Amino acid sequence: MKSAIITGASGMIGRALIDYLIKNDVSVLAIVRDKEYNDFPISDKFEIVKCNLEDLKSLELDKQYDVLYHFAWAGTYGESRNQVYDQIQNVKYTLDAVELAKRSGCKTFIGSGSQAEYGRVDGIITPDSNTNPENGYGIAKLCAGQMSRILANKYGIKHIWTRILSVYGPFDKEHTMVMSSIKSMVDNNESLEYTKGEQIWDYIYSKDVAKAFYLLGNKGKDNQVYLIASGKTKHLYEYIEDIKDNINPDIKLKLGYKDYPDKQVMNLTADISGLKNDTGFEPDYSFDEGIKETIEWYKKVK
Repeated sequence: MKSAIITGASGMIGRALIDYLIKNDVSVLAIVRDKEYNDFPISDKFEIVKCNLEDLKSLELDKQYDVLYHFAWAGTYGESRNQVYDQIQNVKYTLDAVELAKRSGCKTFIGSGSQAEYGRVDGIITPDSNTNPENGYGIAKLCAGQMSRILANKYGIKHIWTRILSVYGPFDKEHTMVMSSIKSMVDNNESLEYTKGEQIWDYIYSKDVAKAFYLLGNKGKDNQVYLIASGKTKHLYEYIEDIKDNINPDIKLKLGYKDYPDKQVMNLTADISGLKNDTGFEPDYSFDEGIKETIEWYKKVK
């Protein structure tokens, strides 16, 4: 892979992938919405094109590329995850991204799905685990992966679909557990109110996610689904304690102040052997190492 297109390039994963690709001598075209900018690098291997999701279908590029990474998605958290008409549009936009890959000469299309495609699973999640999404977001992600595979196969484009578990890192959104916790503890020197935090979770640092996507662009197999995770789990309250201890160990955590929401996912344990076997992926960061960098990044930009 010598060149890549990234949609949703201003998001946490897109931003980390840009840096990783440039460091590995890959030229990057970042597609961002009209008002989105995120401290992009200055490099002769980096270009930006402004294009909203609804305009992907008509976007024409003046160069050819090797891989298209599709991260752009409207409605990823809160009530927006169940705005069903908007989520259906996301399926169309994913197909538009495949069409863009074809027009741009890409040999590989890599889409970003979600653990939400599985719903609630007891035990270890594998790429072949039964899918039973319980919200519009998960249903649309599942459909987008399946539909884009059909279209990519029609065009002879390698199709790789990923299902991402829980990611944290610089440029994360403030509504996530990790970033909202960092913000409260750094800005206000106090804890948010949490559930008991008994969920068993797998968090992976955004730089490791970027590494995984880079390796998939070079070594991923056609028509495969890959789980993007660290392969290591802890209880959610342990992650919260790690965040607190790296900011101010004296902060008193407010665990058990909130009830679990309806349909709470209690287990996110991933089998990433397929990703490891096909690409050689191994995470470089522990949660403690990644969270230290994330906290320092937040202190600089807040």
